[in-house]
Amino acid sequence: QVQLVESGGGLVQAGGSLRLSCAASGRIFSCYAMGWFRQAPGKEREFVAAIRWSGDRAVYADSVEGRFTISRDSAENTVYLQMNSLKPEDTGVYYCAQDPRGLGAGVPVSPPEYDVWGQGTQVTVSS
Repeated sequence: QVQLVESGGGLVQAGGSLRLSCAASGRIFSCYAMGWFRQAPGKEREFVAAIRWSGDRAVYADSVEGRFTISRDSAENTVYLQMNSLKPEDTGVYYCAQDPRGLGAGVPVSPPEYDVWGQGTQVTVSS
């Protein structure tokens, strides 16, 4: 059974930083692309960042490019999201997700491309 568990969310002032973690189990972690998404109240879930199974390519939403960094550690079966220069509009529940296509060539950016999701972690940025 595949399971993803996020941690690291919290309350931070604008301009601050947080690092989210997502621990994976149940599949060979190093074979699958991983993504981060977020959902603000009353809004649809949106793409934030994703990283290829090999770790050699990452894709970011325009709204976080240059401020957020996604990385992965296959020894720890964990994907991270380092968030710097946080803004109030970054507030939301952050979810990690795993692409079911092992050793894929691309980096998926839409929710339907992922089949396993974590429970989410709340990030609140105050102004």
